[in-house]
Amino acid sequence: MARGQQKVQSQAKAAEKQAKMKKQQGHSANEQKKAAQKALIHVCSVCKAQMPDPKTYKQHFENKHPKNDMPEELKAVS
Repeated sequence: MARGQQKVQSQAKAAEKQAKMKKQQGHSANEQKKAAQKALIHVCSVCKAQMPDPKTYKQHFENKHPKNDMPEELKAVS
């Protein structure tokens, strides 16, 4: 019976480890990527790069495509 206490401790430790693993699964990298992808709603008409807001899109367009004409939706953005 000397190992009975060790068995109980081992089971408790394993259950705690399983609970931690289950909790971490809720924040998987795949879910984070999906959430980030939803935020990228503006797509550059030239290079198809994705941006989260029109201001960033305008800055991108001015820096990366200075020779191209700016799209109408960006001319009003300040």
